[in-house]
Amino acid sequence: MTKHDPFPHRIVCLTEEPTEVLYALGEEHRIVGISGFTVRPPRARKEKPKVSAFTSAKLDEILALQPDLVIGFSDIQADIARELIRAGIEVWISNHRSVEGILAYIRRLGAMVGAHEKAEQYAQRAEAHLAQVRATASACSRRPKVYFEEWDEPLITGIRWVAELVNIAGGEDLFPELAREPLAKHRILADGGEVARRAPDIILGSWCGKRFRPERVAAREGWDEVPAVRNGDLYEIKSPIILQPGPAALFDGLDAIHAVIAGWVARHG
Repeated sequence: MTKHDPFPHRIVCLTEEPTEVLYALGEEHRIVGISGFTVRPPRARKEKPKVSAFTSAKLDEILALQPDLVIGFSDIQADIARELIRAGIEVWISNHRSVEGILAYIRRLGAMVGAHEKAEQYAQRAEAHLAQVRATASACSRRPKVYFEEWDEPLITGIRWVAELVNIAGGEDLFPELAREPLAKHRILADGGEVARRAPDIILGSWCGKRFRPERVAAREGWDEVPAVRNGDLYEIKSPIILQPGPAALFDGLDAIHAVIAGWVARHG
């Protein structure tokens, strides 16, 4: 921090969403290190050193950057945070899991770097986009049942913000009772046959870092009569735009889901 700028100005981002938000707010000059998984915005990978994965980090390299704030996400990064705190570094670990949580995160992060007004404008842009998609979807004649698969071995259903975006986009999440479980291990389907019994109209896959294989899904035992399989309505939503609780999910992720649902309604409505 400087005398003229009391806000953090050497920030390390352990996940992509703080990087995306800070670039969107024009505060990227404060970032001195990013996650190696960062793809948004593309220029960040060219401009900032990559010092972490998701469950691991190059602690020596982070300390060498002399950060005055490190930003991470969730209990999964608790060990990294502990080591940095022991080294005397200030750490903020967010743990939001909903659409409202993402909007609050944008506002909170903006305030932390002295960009409250820009963050408020950005959050309002996101809220307007959510409202526009919701209004468009509400005019559709049918709401398809949507199964979102976050992982295939074992089967893991979608987290809360994903389920909420499915509903905003005009669908009905197939496992609403699991969506509120914050930990992936609590969203594991012990019986894959339950998907077939609930008969989704659409299957969306985002296998967190590997390519979704609809043909493998369609070949699962007992799934041949699932409406989504029978009609070929299996689609990939790229993980960078949906599996991180940041702006990408509210814009590109939501748009991708809505495009699939709108296409289904046009064919089946």
